[in-house]
Amino acid sequence: MKSLLEQLPAILADGRREAERVMERAEGNYRIGLQTRELVIPSKDSNWRDLFRGGDRADAVPTNRLIYGDNLLAMAALLAGGEQGGSLRGMADLIYIDPPFDSKADYRTKLQLPFGEIEQKPTTIEQYAYADTWSDGTASYLSNIVPRLALMRELLSDRGSIYIHLDWHVADYVRVVADAIFGSDNFVNEICWKRSDAKGDSAQGSKHFGRVHDVILFYSKTSDRIWNPLYVPLSDSYVEGFYKYRDPDGRQYKLENMLGPGGAAKGNPVYEVMGVTRPWRYSKERMSKLIEDGLVIQTRPGTVPMQKKYLDQSKGVQVGTWWDDISMIRGWSSEKVGYGTQKPEKLLERIISASTNPDSLVLDLFAGSGTTASVAEKLGRRWIVSDLGKPACMIARKRMIDQDAKPFLYQHIGDYQVEQMRSTLGTRFRIGDLAEIVLGLFGALPLPVEENPNKNMGRLHGGKTLVLADSPNKMTGLTTLRRAIEIRDNLMGGWDKVIVLGWNFSPTIGHDIQALGQSDRLEVLVIPPDLLDRLKKKGQKLKADEVRFSSLQYLKMGQVSRSADGTEESLSLEIANYVLLSPEALSLDDANREKLQTVIGTDPMALIEYWSVDPDYDGEVFRSVWQDYRGNTENDDDPYRVMTTARLSGLPKKEGPRRVCVRVVDVFGFEAEAVVEVA
Repeated sequence: MKSLLEQLPAILADGRREAERVMERAEGNYRIGLQTRELVIPSKDSNWRDLFRGGDRADAVPTNRLIYGDNLLAMAALLAGGEQGGSLRGMADLIYIDPPFDSKADYRTKLQLPFGEIEQKPTTIEQYAYADTWSDGTASYLSNIVPRLALMRELLSDRGSIYIHLDWHVADYVRVVADAIFGSDNFVNEICWKRSDAKGDSAQGSKHFGRVHDVILFYSKTSDRIWNPLYVPLSDSYVEGFYKYRDPDGRQYKLENMLGPGGAAKGNPVYEVMGVTRPWRYSKERMSKLIEDGLVIQTRPGTVPMQKKYLDQSKGVQVGTWWDDISMIRGWSSEKVGYGTQKPEKLLERIISASTNPDSLVLDLFAGSGTTASVAEKLGRRWIVSDLGKPACMIARKRMIDQDAKPFLYQHIGDYQVEQMRSTLGTRFRIGDLAEIVLGLFGALPLPVEENPNKNMGRLHGGKTLVLADSPNKMTGLTTLRRAIEIRDNLMGGWDKVIVLGWNFSPTIGHDIQALGQSDRLEVLVIPPDLLDRLKKKGQKLKADEVRFSSLQYLKMGQVSRSADGTEESLSLEIANYVLLSPEALSLDDANREKLQTVIGTDPMALIEYWSVDPDYDGEVFRSVWQDYRGNTENDDDPYRVMTTARLSGLPKKEGPRRVCVRVVDVFGFEAEAVVEVA
């Protein structure tokens, strides 16, 4: 077997080709898009009501975005551009990434519920993505990171920089491939962040020095990078050792060498100062000004004159590459948001402050808990962050709301399933082929081709149940259900029941099913969202008994009312119940599934993680202007439950009915929606 060093040329070549394919798609007719799930307008922002005044809500679209999905596809969409603006190629002044770098890391999520803690494994999409990353050890990891780094370089501006946060597992290997992608001449620094104190784990059998630092590789796109020098205060010992001189008024100063480094050979001017001829670091004119201002001292005749530097004029010590003054997130930290790999805000504050300007765009393609977005927001920078993990995106969204961020977009990758299948089957991909695979895994036998030219219909063995597999690039909604009922009643003499299998669903699908009133003859099931990742991993070897098709989650609204007061009106609404997606579809072991069933049976509303309200829904963009979420104790004092009633006041008065939309996200990241017309 080839060594890793021997594999590197092929890894680099393959990764670059993959990045080039993404770029070709971004510039061609077929482009990956981003679907805006929510325009988040934190309710503490006093200006949110302005969005609803004047009747025209087509205000400027926020540039700040939180994107859920594979960052390779997210970058493809950002490079392609779309409804939210043009391509972002060459627009980012800073990219910070903190990719996973430990093949044995535990990425399980612990959910604290009223009846105790539930431990959830990563979603299957995350598990497969992570398994791909480490399937062949470090070689797989590099194969994963190379095309991503190549695309990040395309997103960087000519004045842009990238900081790659790693540890001892992969830092040296990533340095080699990053040199090839960004150019070794554009390598700026290797920063060592001392993230923890010395670890005394020898009692557990370790035979190595304590691993207490991470490595951050700093590259720039060109030599003309944005750079703002940073300083840290002088230590007491430094002040005591160097600033040991005082003026008569007590003002402290030190004496500093003025000789030109490298001497005359380096071009430093040679002339006489106070009887001493030397090559100096300053021009003759500047030296004369320093002498005139009393800032040049000769301690005794014949000695080399020194420059007087006052303590009260010192900026401190310029930050170097050893960062031991920023602590990791401690258990008691007020920053802590319950995310395992969360980084301290001071770390990102240093990076963003050094390598951006106030108008800069900052990207983080492994967003985690959202620290980069949080700090960029506080520093007045624009930001776009992306993560494959739903728990990460949920935490980041709550974090931005909690800090009263400016409005931002929460987006998903458009046509995720189609893109994944295209990457699996390549040019051979046809939507019908996928439908045929889905029907087979559900256990349905295909109908005759003359009745089933699209290969998307089948029947269950031993009965008159029709199965319809919807397309992954469609939203399964009321139109699809009505068509399914028509096919059920008329195709081949009619059927007793139709089962619709869908990938993506209209937000009102639960209400649509209920309104049709055919629960005994119509069933709607969710195709596992990770199915394509599993097919990509196993090919056609995936067996039907390994795939679970689950029921939809459902939101039931209670009383909704509105009242007028002059030119304004108020809105009051409540959630009556929330029915969770089938627990069988979740990554839980038996003990945790049993705990979940207890919560479902006794207190299902405790499963709501986040909910929000658009009081004037236009049917296209969901603009949330009121939010509540677990952990938010401003609305109530229970950190494990959300309020079930929302009251919005100060809305501009509206003639006729008001269309109100409510969205709920549960602790597992599943969403449900209800739309209510309020007279």
